[in-house]
This record gives sequence, C-alpha cells and structure tokens, in this order.
Amino acid sequence: MLLKKIQLKTIDFKVMLTMCFLFFFSSIISAQEVIKDTVVEKPVQVSIDKKKIDGIIANVGDYIILDSDIDKGFVEISAQGGSVNDITRCQMLGKLLEDKLYAHQAIQDSIIVSDAEVKSLMDDRLNYMLPQAGGDINKIVAFYKKSSVEEFKTYFADILKEQKLSAEMQKKIVDGVEITPEEVRNFFKKIPKDELPTFGAEMEVAQIVVEPKVSAADKEKVIDRLKSIKKDVLEGSSFATKAVLYSQDPGSSPNGGYYKMTRKTPFVKEFKDVAFSLAEGEVSEPFETTFGYHIIMVDKIKGQEVELRHILISPTVSEDALKEAKDRIINIRKKIESKEISFADAARTESDEKQTRANGGTLVNPNTQDTRFELTKMDPTLYSQVSNLKDNEVSQPLLNTDDKGKKTYKLITVTNRIDSHVADYAQDYTKIKELALKEKQFNTIGKWFDTKIKDTYIKIIGEYRDCTFTNNWLKK
Repeated sequence: MLLKKIQLKTIDFKVMLTMCFLFFFSSIISAQEVIKDTVVEKPVQVSIDKKKIDGIIANVGDYIILDSDIDKGFVEISAQGGSVNDITRCQMLGKLLEDKLYAHQAIQDSIIVSDAEVKSLMDDRLNYMLPQAGGDINKIVAFYKKSSVEEFKTYFADILKEQKLSAEMQKKIVDGVEITPEEVRNFFKKIPKDELPTFGAEMEVAQIVVEPKVSAADKEKVIDRLKSIKKDVLEGSSFATKAVLYSQDPGSSPNGGYYKMTRKTPFVKEFKDVAFSLAEGEVSEPFETTFGYHIIMVDKIKGQEVELRHILISPTVSEDALKEAKDRIINIRKKIESKEISFADAARTESDEKQTRANGGTLVNPNTQDTRFELTKMDPTLYSQVSNLKDNEVSQPLLNTDDKGKKTYKLITVTNRIDSHVADYAQDYTKIKELALKEKQFNTIGKWFDTKIKDTYIKIIGEYRDCTFTNNWLKK
C-alpha cells in the first residue's frame, strides 16, 4: 500500500522520500520511485556478456544510452561511498532513461543552460574530485579513459549540461505544485496508527547578534573602490575578470560573479531590488546589503529570469570595533542574567540581525523553514554551541566568522526542547505538510512521465527489453 512504500517509520524524512540510490551527484528526486498503488515486480536481473562490444542499448529522443553508461553509473556510486549491492542493471537503466527524457524535454521547452553555468558546475565538481585523486587531474582523465585534459573537460561538460537540463526540467515540473490544508489533513488521516512516523528529538534556539561597527571612512573606501571598478568596466574592462580578482563572494567570484535568478530566488531584498531595476548591460551604483557593498551588471533578461554578475567587497573591521562589539554583548548578557530584560526582548531591541530580531531572536531552520532543529541533523557548529546549554541558560559571548569572513559576536539560548515522539497532526503540521507535498509532487511527476513517454521516440534494444520498469518505457 502507498504508505508502506514510502516507509514512514524511518527517522530521516527527506531521505525516505527520495530514491534508494543516487546517480552521480543529482540531487533531484527521481521519478523511478514515483509512488503507485500497484506493487511493482522485482526488476529482472539481466545477464550481460561482459566481453561484448559496447553499443547503444536505448534511445530517448535525440539522446542515446550505451551499455557502458550503466557500468559508469555503478562505478560513480561506489566512488562516492554508496552501495550498489541492491541495484540491478535494469534499475540503473531506468534511472538513465528518466534523466534522458528530462533533458530531452528541457530542450523542447527551450530551457537554456549557459556555458557559464556549465563552467561553474565543472569547477565545483573538479574541486570535489581532485582531492580524491591526490590533486592529480591526470588520474581523473585516466579514470574516464580520455587521452587529454581537454578531451575530458569537453566530454564532462556535455554530461554536466545534460544533468543541469534534467534538473531544471524536474524543477519546472514540481515548482507549481502546491498543497492545501485539507490535502494535508487527508494525507495524515490515511496513515494507519501503527505506521505513524516517529520524529527525533528537536530543539528551538534563539540568538542575539552584535555586529562590529564599521567607520564611515572605511565604508567610503569600499564605495570608492567599487565606483572605480565600475568606471573601468564602462571604459571596456571585463566585469567577469574584475569579479574574479576583487569580489569577496566565494560562491560566485571564481565564476566571474555570475548568478541566474528570478524574483523567487532566495537573495536578500536589497540585492533583488537592484537586480530587477537594471536593463541589459547596465551596471549599478554601489549599494549595501548585510553582506557588504555590491555592484551588479545585468548580462541577460529572459522573461522573469535575470542573468547577472556582481562584485562584493566588505569594509574591514578594526580591532577596536571588535572590542567594542564584545563589550556591548557582554553588557546585554548581564542584563538578561540579572532579569532586567528577557532574552526575547533583548533580541528585539539590541540584536543587529534583521532576520531574527522581530521574533525575539528565534532561528529558522533553513532546511525545513520552521523553528525546530532535529538534533541528528543540526549544523555541527550550532550543535556544539547549544548541546551543553541548560534550559533558558544563555551562552557566553561567541565570536562567529561566516564563510565570507564577516565577524560578529552572538549569544545563544535554547527556548524549547521536544523529545522524540510519534507524529502529532497539530504539533508536527509543518513536517506532515512536507510529506504530503512530496507525495503530490511524486504523483505529478508520474503523470508527466505517462504523458511524455507516449509523445517521445523511445527505443530499448536487446536483453534490456526483458526488464520490468516502473515507467512504461516499452510502451506496452
């Protein structure tokens, strides 16, 4: 039955609703695991002659799948520490067919993946692979049986582009899927009592953040620097090169400051406001966000989507400013400890963090968008800061340095602890809603596959026609 197939008893609710295996580094849910009411027979173990010449075993639109692609899939899963013991060649082929159909349809729907995006993916992937190869890219080249680094990069760029197309297509399918409270209620009602999920121990955490004050003179230096860069760009210099050389945003500077975004992309409001006010080719004036000062240049505007480059530079914080911030947060802590003010009120009136100040410093879990943090999944740094705190105890001032090098002082307290428990509709509504939404997304993907398989040229060759697939690839 449906609920048994999604195994609600497991603790990790994101994992429980994804595939039993990952292919390469795809992070999107595979429709091979689309939930259906009928039980699918165990896939046939296809016996393949290891000595036979590699050849085409399937076509999906303009894409082909080689017999060796299945072997590469197994190797890559193993290389990333995954188990392939329970994965058949038929299952692997089913996953490859899905990926090809996604990519094929993405092209039909005019989804564009730019060279800059592919380059960024390539850089990220190589940064992951090189340490495993002892820093020697030639070992990676040999692993993929290519004759040179250039040949490998050309081959790998095609793979990454196809995977990105596939991911964008999957995202497009589920982006518009929403769920009503009534649907959530009905989802929960149909779970048998003995199959209700168990949620792990959780806690709610609040913090007060004090930022060292940057002098007006230091701010003006950064603004003048960005104005000078803008002047150089308007006179013909490359914005992308300037971003590589000077931007302090580690997420984009290696890629020339490139981002692609819509109004729904989770960037800070100030950044989005400027980005969507510019015309193609226009460079903004320096503007401030919580990260520092930026300038933006818009490359392309495609409907509701903007491709841009930006440069981020943050003013330098002096040692005197750091000491002043520490003294300030020590004083805040003394007021809380002496009951002169509550932690929540201190956060509202004293904290420099806009995102948490209004709700008394309460943190929002970025993975679930609610205020609870499951202990087994909590960020290790945050866990180390709160794990030994007693109820309502306030931490000592903590010096925090984020991934952009920005330093702040903060106080942390645990405001609520929730023991491990069987799911309760009222108490765990957010998590139950997430499960219900995932099920609805699965069903949407399943319907999409049913339609697109009928409308797309698909051919499976030889022994693989004996496989039992979840999707109707053989169009029987």
